[in-house]
Amino acid sequence: MEDTTALILETSTPAASLALVQSGKVTRELSFTSDRNHNAQLFAPLAELLGEIPISAVNLVLVGSGPGSYSGTRVGIAAAQGTAIAASCPAIAVPSILAIPSAEQGNACLMVGDARRGAFWTARVDELELISPPQITDAEDFFKQVEAAIAAGESVISFEKPDRFPLPEAMVAQVKLEFPTAGRLWQAWLATPAATRSLWAAASPQPIYLKPPHITAAKRSWLIPPGASAARP
Repeated sequence: MEDTTALILETSTPAASLALVQSGKVTRELSFTSDRNHNAQLFAPLAELLGEIPISAVNLVLVGSGPGSYSGTRVGIAAAQGTAIAASCPAIAVPSILAIPSAEQGNACLMVGDARRGAFWTARVDELELISPPQITDAEDFFKQVEAAIAAGESVISFEKPDRFPLPEAMVAQVKLEFPTAGRLWQAWLATPAATRSLWAAASPQPIYLKPPHITAAKRSWLIPPGASAARP
């Protein structure tokens, strides 16, 4: 990794950041805070970092894949793919939940989030590895998982304010608000086994979907390619 020049984008939360890696080390990191308009604020710091080196020098682009803000993550992935095309290098998505302070320290963490409409998501990270990917759960199971994690001495981490969760006040106080950063995303990449990095590299960058993306089937027969069967409602 000593000869790597990389651009790192992490935009899955309101606390977004970008980093430039040269000779395998983070040399610059820029951050900005945004609620819903990452697309309006991302490109100035991106241009600033790219202005420091020739685009041809970039041989790797990494981008956080969430879970988190769907629009923010999509903007980051689109920018990463565009930069990778210009640099003729790979764009690779890395789970953002590996790039939080507690995970960087190697702690066992239960990541939690609000999946909306009465549902929640949880994931487990330990030794900078994603032990179990984000999964949807209901309020009752969510409570049990958080309770068990606290009892086991694990860190419970959220990208969102803890008071939004239906938990007793004493448990809410145990949930830490942490955000991933581009610099930590690079450290997570370095700590990831080569086999896992190869799997990430082989996949097209996309957000970590908490639910399957909605796809509307074509209703007009002439829009269905030959040999394909029409989806039935």
